[in-house]
Amino acid sequence: MTADSAPQDTLNAVAQGDAPVLERLVAMNLDSLASSGLDDKQYFLVRLAALVAMDAAPVSYLVNLGLAADAGVTIEEAQGVLIAISPMVGSARVASAAGKILRAFGFAVAAEEDAEEEI
Repeated sequence: MTADSAPQDTLNAVAQGDAPVLERLVAMNLDSLASSGLDDKQYFLVRLAALVAMDAAPVSYLVNLGLAADAGVTIEEAQGVLIAISPMVGSARVASAAGKILRAFGFAVAAEEDAEEEI
């Protein structure tokens, strides 16, 4: 592996949902929850808004919304965030986010089905 291919390999692993890479990303963010002063639900709703604002990749939604669901964030609350921020970030950015969220969860469902088939 060349020095130039290492970052590309890492990015490909993240984009494909490589668990060790994703676990590292989650670990990097754990301190920010404790330091934020927000409760778990508020924290993940704010992060959702930030992901939309920066036009994040589907894998970012997959990681954050999975943790948000574990924290008790409902789909209605996530939709409320999208509605609340749409005047600020624009409808195109919100539509892009909605598509990426659907792709992220489609990927998760497909991976889960593949795992069940292997059993």
